[in-house]
Amino acid sequence: MHEQMFNELRLSALGFGAMRLPTIGGAPGAGVDETEAKRMIAYAYEHGVNYFDTAYPYHNGESEIVLGNALRQFPRDSYYIATKYPGHEIHVSYDPKATFEEQLAKCGMEYFDFYLLHNVYENSLKTYADSKWGIFEYFREQKRIGRIRHFGFSTHGDAKTIREFLDVYGGEMEFCQIQLNYLDWTLQDAKSKYDLLTERGIPVWVMEPVRGGKLASLTPENLARLKAKRPDESAAAWAFRWLQTLPNVQMILSGMSTMEQVRDNIKTFSTTNPLNADEVNLLAEVAASMLDLLPCTACRYCCDECPQQLDIPTLLTYYNDCRFAPSFMQGMKVDALEPEKRPAACIACGQCKEICPQGIDIPEALQAFQGILDTLPHWADMRQRPEDLAQRQKAGQPGQDVN
Repeated sequence: MHEQMFNELRLSALGFGAMRLPTIGGAPGAGVDETEAKRMIAYAYEHGVNYFDTAYPYHNGESEIVLGNALRQFPRDSYYIATKYPGHEIHVSYDPKATFEEQLAKCGMEYFDFYLLHNVYENSLKTYADSKWGIFEYFREQKRIGRIRHFGFSTHGDAKTIREFLDVYGGEMEFCQIQLNYLDWTLQDAKSKYDLLTERGIPVWVMEPVRGGKLASLTPENLARLKAKRPDESAAAWAFRWLQTLPNVQMILSGMSTMEQVRDNIKTFSTTNPLNADEVNLLAEVAASMLDLLPCTACRYCCDECPQQLDIPTLLTYYNDCRFAPSFMQGMKVDALEPEKRPAACIACGQCKEICPQGIDIPEALQAFQGILDTLPHWADMRQRPEDLAQRQKAGQPGQDVN
């Protein structure tokens, strides 16, 4: 297993993400198949994986318990466990002390090697920064007394939000976990986030390296193009090799659901073999072929003409992401906007359409975007305690996790 140095620690380059553990019968939303999860975690550990990542809401609260049960059979100083404080669930008052003590008990640990503020984004930034919750004060103290060894944050926010957060708290953040892969390098402008963190000297932890499996299941045509260059590498391996070209990436997390995925990933990370320039360009072509994007160039001519003063390029960016893979994450981003700045606020006057150099039918696009948002599980419905999510699932209603 290839390793990376983080401060004085030797971390496996591959981290085991516990957000997509195997479920009973393979059914979405079912309970964790703990026997199979333990088998996978033990195999990963025995083959050199020493970093394991979970969070308070994963698998409706089961993930921390299962991961802790699986790891306690091994010497405590032979692995690193990470979990996260759910301050992004802003409608719930999660007392930092009570939550932290609960997490330690669920994992059966006396301390966490890595602890993150979960999903610092445009809405949750206000919660984390609000002194009335005492979040930073409490976790500073836990780090001082050794119950947190390394402190960082995860984020799905844009670069502007990350910059605002770092301007205040950057001196305390030892690492940052972002969604990063060769598709989102441009689709979600992950490049700007990576460059910002690198500029600030903050190591990058990667989540969603294969975009929830989409980059591991390419079309036969695209897979053939990759196989012609590297016959022995899987589609997922190409995504990991692309990340190995980025020097500030120090941890790559993979949410593995099957033993086959564990074995394939361990095979990949047994060596470091980053892509060359031609191979990077090939992946860019593959990414482009997967997308059907509106050709917005963010010239902002449309904004000058909009009587509602909408940030149309930003909304179209969210819509492009939604067109590729609709998820509640786009709803989360829109939810962070003021109501009068959301796609539903468009009055379809058509002035933006007339002036758009790319000929985009902007009112139609915003209407279509809102239509997709209306069909998605609403982000506000998911910001609830794990026991609430469990009750919703028993009733046949959706629930979802945030990385």
